[in-house]
Amino acid sequence: MIPVTDSYSIDKQNKVRQLAEKAHYDRKIVHEILDAGIMAHVAFVQDGNPVVVPMIYGRDGETVFLHGARKARIIKLLKETDKVCLNVTLLDGLVLARSTFNSSMNYRSVTVFGTPELVEGSERKLRAMKFISENTMPGRWDELRKSHEREIKMTGVIAVKIESASAKISSGAPDDNEEDYEIPIWAGVLPLTTRLGTLQADDRVLADVEPSAVVLAMQNQEL
Repeated sequence: MIPVTDSYSIDKQNKVRQLAEKAHYDRKIVHEILDAGIMAHVAFVQDGNPVVVPMIYGRDGETVFLHGARKARIIKLLKETDKVCLNVTLLDGLVLARSTFNSSMNYRSVTVFGTPELVEGSERKLRAMKFISENTMPGRWDELRKSHEREIKMTGVIAVKIESASAKISSGAPDDNEEDYEIPIWAGVLPLTTRLGTLQADDRVLADVEPSAVVLAMQNQEL
C-alpha cells in the first residue's frame, strides 16, 4: 500500500499556474474546503464535447460521493468514463480595488481529479448516501424514516477516489498599484456569505409537531 502523505503530489494535471502563490496542496486544506461546500460542479467529456453538471456530494476520507438519479444521464456517463474533474468554490467577498484590473474576489476553491465508480449494492449505497446527507443536512439522517429499497435502487451514487487535487485561496485587501493609493476612491472588501434562513413549515406538518433540535440548529447558519 502506498503511504498517504500530508500533501497531494503536484503534476501537470493539478498544478496551479495562474497566481500560483495562492495554491495549496495540503490534504487538510483540500478536505476542509470540500467539507464546507454543498455543491460541486462536475466536468467530463461526452462525445468529444465538454460537459459540466452541478451535483450534491459528501466526502469520506479520500473519496467524494456524488448524488443523482440512477437513470440520470450524468450517472450513466460517469459510469462509462475513466476520468472526472470536480470543483467546489466558496465565495468570501468582493475585493473592491481602485481599478477594475485589480478588483477581484476572495474565495476558497478546490479542484479534484479522479476515476469515477458507480456504487453498487444497497449497503454500500446507503453508506454513501449518509455521507452526502450529513454534508448537506447534518444530523438529519438519523431522524428520518429509513429509505425504501425502491428508493435506494432509484438513487445513483458515484464514488470518486481523489487521485490528485489542489486548492486555491484568495483573501485580504485589494492589492493596488502603488501610485493608485493616492487616488481618492474608496477601496476595501465587501464580505459575501451564504447563509441558511428561517424555517418555513410544510402546510401538511401534523399538529403539534415541532422542528427537532437538529433542524433548529441549521437555521441562520453560515455555510
